[in-house]
Amino acid sequence: MITQRKLGPYSVSAIGMGCMPFSFPNDRYPGLTEQQDVAIAVIHKALDAGISLLDTADIYAPSWNSVGHNEIIVGKAFASWNGTPEQKAKVVIATKAGITRENNGTMFGIPGRDASKNYLYRAVEASALKLGLSKIPLWQHHRTDISLTYEAQFENIMTLKEHGYVAQIGVSNVNAKMLRHAIKAGGRPEEGGIISVQNEFSPNYRHAADVIDICTEYGIAYLPWSPLGGGGNFAKIATGELGAFKKMADSKGVSPYALTIAWHLNQFPTSIPIPGASKASSILDSLSGVDIKLSASEIAELNASCPTNTPESKELLDDLKFPA
Repeated sequence: MITQRKLGPYSVSAIGMGCMPFSFPNDRYPGLTEQQDVAIAVIHKALDAGISLLDTADIYAPSWNSVGHNEIIVGKAFASWNGTPEQKAKVVIATKAGITRENNGTMFGIPGRDASKNYLYRAVEASALKLGLSKIPLWQHHRTDISLTYEAQFENIMTLKEHGYVAQIGVSNVNAKMLRHAIKAGGRPEEGGIISVQNEFSPNYRHAADVIDICTEYGIAYLPWSPLGGGGNFAKIATGELGAFKKMADSKGVSPYALTIAWHLNQFPTSIPIPGASKASSILDSLSGVDIKLSASEIAELNASCPTNTPESKELLDDLKFPA
């Protein structure tokens, strides 16, 4: 059985699968956004291998007017998977909302924010419908709405459980100040409060590590997105351009990507990386990292080789409006 980690009341595989690549243009796999059958087959392979956490978001879509594209794929893949009822009951589907998209003639549109209660209620209703679920196992607030105080928007977020479409709540793209407020206002995981944080973290981006410390302190699952570096950076791990990962991986006879997953898991006890994948071979390679053990000295060696001059997300540095 694949190593499990705690995600609030759930027990899930030690890595999840980020499904976003199926809904954005991909130079390595042209036309994938129009090939739902291919995407569904890859998700089936991941589920067959024992991955039990699927990550999506309403905003993952190839255009501004196709919001929900990725959720539809994930919903169809889960519904058509031939797993047993017992296996299906163990799968956690996590989605997010809070980012809006507008038509400005570009592929990604204009990213906006909306954490009003009316918007969030409509968003979770739409997500549940597209996923084919009566209740979303894990819903995470995608990005902070700076037009509202954090206190006001977090009150709106926590009412989603009362609304009936959301079982558990998480937050995404937050700094330590935001997370501590969310815990204070919403409670710990065992109190029905925040069970997860989804932030960017990888060998190429190691900012806001104090958020991981808080997650460890409170037993909150930390779901690093782009855990292999994301975009054009993940390839640098395999070429040896980024740190000592390739050298160490070669010495152990494993792939650099699998070693990077191990780097997450071996140093952070609440981490559940969610590598994105558009091919079954990619997610299965990442999954093999669950079984790689790293010593404290090996982790230190890898950390010392990581870049230290990468820019930090401005959103995490913004001085948001907090209550006095």
